[in-house]
Amino acid sequence: MADAPLLSAQAITLERGGRTLFRGLSLVIQAGQLWQVEGPNGAGKTSLMRILAGLSRYGFDGGVTRAADLLYLGHQPAVKALLTPRENLRWHVAGEGDYTDAAIDDALARVDLYGYEDVPCHTLSAGQHRRVSLARLYLSGAPLWLLDEPFTAIDKAGIAALEGLFVSHVRAGGAVVLTSHQALQVSCEVHRLNLQEAGS
Repeated sequence: MADAPLLSAQAITLERGGRTLFRGLSLVIQAGQLWQVEGPNGAGKTSLMRILAGLSRYGFDGGVTRAADLLYLGHQPAVKALLTPRENLRWHVAGEGDYTDAAIDDALARVDLYGYEDVPCHTLSAGQHRRVSLARLYLSGAPLWLLDEPFTAIDKAGIAALEGLFVSHVRAGGAVVLTSHQALQVSCEVHRLNLQEAGS
C-alpha cells in the first residue's frame, strides 16, 4: 500500500478579474518528490502556492488536504528591516521557533551570511534579505517545502547550493514544490506543473 501523500489538491479552480487562471487542477505531492510550478507572469503561480499553503481559504473552488507540516516561503523574503538576521530567524513566521543561537548561526553560515548575524537587515542587499529567508530551510523540521520563486536575487553559486539542498531534502523523504521560470539543474526527477496548460 502506497504511503499517503503529504498534500493533495482536488479540482482547484481559480478566477481573477473575470478570467479563469486554472480550472479543475488536481495535484498529489508524495514524499521524495520535487515539483516545479511553471507559467508566465499572471498565470496564478503565487495564488496556487498560497492556496496549497492554506493562506488563501476563500475565492477558489476545490479542496486541499494537508497531511504533513509544511514550510512556506513567499515571493517576498518577509524579513523585518530593523531586526538582525538572528532576530528574524529566532521566531519562525510559520509557527516554528525558539531556535538556539548556535542553530541560527549555523543556518546563516550555510547561506553565506557568516559574520552578518547581528547586523540590522536594512543594511543588507536584496540578495542577502533573500538568504536570511532561505536560512529557514536549514532550521525547519517540516517535511513539505512550498517555495515561491526561491531563486530571486540569488547568484549562480547560491542557486546551485539551493538545488543541492532540494535534492538532499527529497532523498531524505521530504518534498519540495517551487515556482521558477528557470530550468532546474538537479540529480533527481522533476515533476512539472504548467499553469498555462491548466487554464481554460
